[in-house]
Amino acid sequence: MNIEKVHEILRSHLKGKTVGDDTPLVSSGLIDSMAIVDLIIDLEAMLGVRIPASEVQPDDFDTPRRIAETVERFRS
Repeated sequence: MNIEKVHEILRSHLKGKTVGDDTPLVSSGLIDSMAIVDLIIDLEAMLGVRIPASEVQPDDFDTPRRIAETVERFRS
């Protein structure tokens, strides 16, 4: 999975702010649990992947790199 796609989607959630591949998002408070739900919806729509909310944890969304790995895990 191309991490740049994740960064593109994240920029819309972070009001244009750019973060590094390993920047903590959840643990630093940049995004919260409600934002994770919105992020999952956008990732699914833009990347054509289904991410079951019941099968992911906040840690799966703590960095752009972890988000890319999570998306890849659920690709068919």
